[in-house]
Amino acid sequence: MPTLPSSRPASRPAIQDPRAIPVTGTDAHLPAVAREHLTPAALRERFLHPTTTEPELPGDGGIFPGRTTTQAAVLIPLVERPDGLHVLLTQRTAHLRDHAGQISFPGGRAEPEDGSPERTALREAEEEIGLDERFVDLIGQLPVYRTVTAYEVTPVVGLIRPGFSLRLDAFEVAEAFEVPLAFLMDPAHHQRHTYEFDVPGEAAGNGADDGGPLKGRRQFLSMPWTGPGLAVSNADPDVTLTAEASKEFFIWGATAAMLRNLYRFLQV
Repeated sequence: MPTLPSSRPASRPAIQDPRAIPVTGTDAHLPAVAREHLTPAALRERFLHPTTTEPELPGDGGIFPGRTTTQAAVLIPLVERPDGLHVLLTQRTAHLRDHAGQISFPGGRAEPEDGSPERTALREAEEEIGLDERFVDLIGQLPVYRTVTAYEVTPVVGLIRPGFSLRLDAFEVAEAFEVPLAFLMDPAHHQRHTYEFDVPGEAAGNGADDGGPLKGRRQFLSMPWTGPGLAVSNADPDVTLTAEASKEFFIWGATAAMLRNLYRFLQV
């Protein structure tokens, strides 16, 4: 995900530790995308015939209507590996003010000179992780994802040929890693989290049955993945990474939501 400055309303408290929010279920009852539909050729064909159906998770940007929106784009990089396609993701550095330590796609705010979401995604990928666009074959877009901070994010999907090298922006990116696309396209690995919070300024009598403060509720998906990293910037002194060492990467929030939308797109 891009570096999107936060202007979160007081009624939507930030989730400081998503791992601590209880898992209320998974979607193991839903079918995984068949492996024959996860090949480069199958994906090219699917994006040649996009549907007009609404995304399952359009984002929470409609909660506060009337706000001025900002355009942004992310690259969903699908790396061609011998065992199938892998999704290239990044972990943000721990010192950032917004979304510190979170898992994201390379991407960010659109600049006037970009001219298109594709150019924004390619430019940001080069700036954040040093991905040379000569290795990228763009095959399509997913529906816009709208954030509560009034960003309209276009996910741009690209196939990445092997042989590329990464150069991570040490200010924004702590490390990069890959997850098999087949793992992420299996809803058995999609965890649902729900938590409640007190709505500031809302007293009993305005919807609370027990006389206490009015409660808000928020839900989100996570897709935890345990595996080795791919590259590290050494921006965070607590990050130690070798090809032999595995760790958990906790994919959640907007990144997980866009992956879920990719799942639904490929299921149609």
